[in-house]
Amino acid sequence: MAFHKPETIASVAIEAGVNKLKLSISTVLALGFLGGVFISFGFLLDIRVIGNVPEHWGSLASFLGAAVFPLGLILVVLAGGELITGNMMTVSMAFYARKISFISLIKNWCIVTFANFSGAIFVAYFFGHIVGLTEMEPYLHKTVSIAHIKLHESFIQILISAIGCNWLVCLAIWLAYSTDDFVGKVIGIWFPIMAFVAIGFQQVVANMFVIPAAIFAGYFSWVDCIKNIIPTFIGNVIGGAVFVGFAYYASYKKQNHNHFSKKIS
Repeated sequence: MAFHKPETIASVAIEAGVNKLKLSISTVLALGFLGGVFISFGFLLDIRVIGNVPEHWGSLASFLGAAVFPLGLILVVLAGGELITGNMMTVSMAFYARKISFISLIKNWCIVTFANFSGAIFVAYFFGHIVGLTEMEPYLHKTVSIAHIKLHESFIQILISAIGCNWLVCLAIWLAYSTDDFVGKVIGIWFPIMAFVAIGFQQVVANMFVIPAAIFAGYFSWVDCIKNIIPTFIGNVIGGAVFVGFAYYASYKKQNHNHFSKKIS
């Protein structure tokens, strides 16, 4: 199974970031909506798998849920979708390489975040609330329990947890860029995503699903949701744009000087 070296992946990631800025707003909105839906599907599958697992299974239950959650990012990368946490790496790298402006970066992040939120709310309301997939026992208890854990950490705890999350999420995308093989991409995505879910890190799009799902069931408030989303978003930015995007751009800038300095039309 052939794969690209890290310095080549850096070039691929930068080009991906540039190409995302070439999409029309309507396309970004549509793909962003799908991105939010796909991540929510992965989380919904997680809840449905572990909802009635006996408590004495301990951390094995967490692993089972984490093992199926990667469906979301696999669909985003292979079926097609825009995800803000991934764009925090790719679009940032395009900015570091001076291929796009800072205003373009912010515009893309705002549009994709809105679209992801719309997709996540759609799944939480229609599948979770109307169909009842997160509001019938034992799945309601699991949904509320997960949301409670995410909401009751301090601002700094959420922020640091979110850094760890998007460090792993962007590494999953980085590994997906390392190969053109379908199976290779799935494997590259699966391990880091499984890890972040099993650890319990905070991801902004996943939280946009599970917290509203608990709110629709009559628990918590939208103010609680906002208080979580803000530090989660900031932490995800640091994890993706700094610990992955900038770290790899800076590491391979000299090796890819000609590519980075070439204007992409």
